[in-house]
Amino acid sequence: MVACSGGKDSWALLHLLRAYQRRLPFPISLVAVNLDQGQPGYDPTPLREHLRAHGFEHHIELRDTYSVVVEQTPAGKTYCSRCSRMRRAILHQLADRFGANKIALGHHRDDLIETLWLNQLFAGRLRAMAAKLPAPPGGHAIIRPLLGCAEAELAAYAAELRVPILPCNLCGSQPDARRKQVKRWLAELEAHVPNLRANLAAAAGNLEPAHLLDPRFSGLGSDAPEDHEEIGPLIPLRRSHGGRSVE
Repeated sequence: MVACSGGKDSWALLHLLRAYQRRLPFPISLVAVNLDQGQPGYDPTPLREHLRAHGFEHHIELRDTYSVVVEQTPAGKTYCSRCSRMRRAILHQLADRFGANKIALGHHRDDLIETLWLNQLFAGRLRAMAAKLPAPPGGHAIIRPLLGCAEAELAAYAAELRVPILPCNLCGSQPDARRKQVKRWLAELEAHVPNLRANLAAAAGNLEPAHLLDPRFSGLGSDAPEDHEEIGPLIPLRRSHGGRSVE
């Protein structure tokens, strides 16, 4: 089941999965699901017409989560967290209905990087996004096939497909949301570090737990050696990183 919001990322995901489906040596089925959350002015008609024109099995589900999110979110807080939880719960319900064993989401490399920074800067933890979350008993696996794709690449692909873009007015209504702040900071820093996004994405999968402070891995409270005892003399250590060596 492909969560198709009508944004560029989920459109790209749906069409790429269709192409992938044709190459697989075993059969899979795809169903595109759009959740109409009752936002004022939201019209899924262009989305429905595109899905029909390209022969995608699809379903549009109307659930007024918009009113709930707006009413229950305290002043000064962002809508995204509550909205995401409600939307995810509904997607799992729909996956049950359609007999889907996986829910595919359109998160990309830039989403991963921003989430990594958001957790570090505002929550004090190292956490990003998993490419696959295994299914709990009786549940559905979450997959994010686009985590290696840059947002700009997906935007170009969606433009080439000429898909109808349905913006989320709820997210766009909060200009000071932290994710938007992180986007701006990344763009500013990228002017000084051209490989910034590639490096941050690589870092999310290039961990050295013994050199972090998590007591499950770092040996805190044990007789673990100090760093200088572990690596020997103060000689620059060369490591392969993102296809190049880093001192």
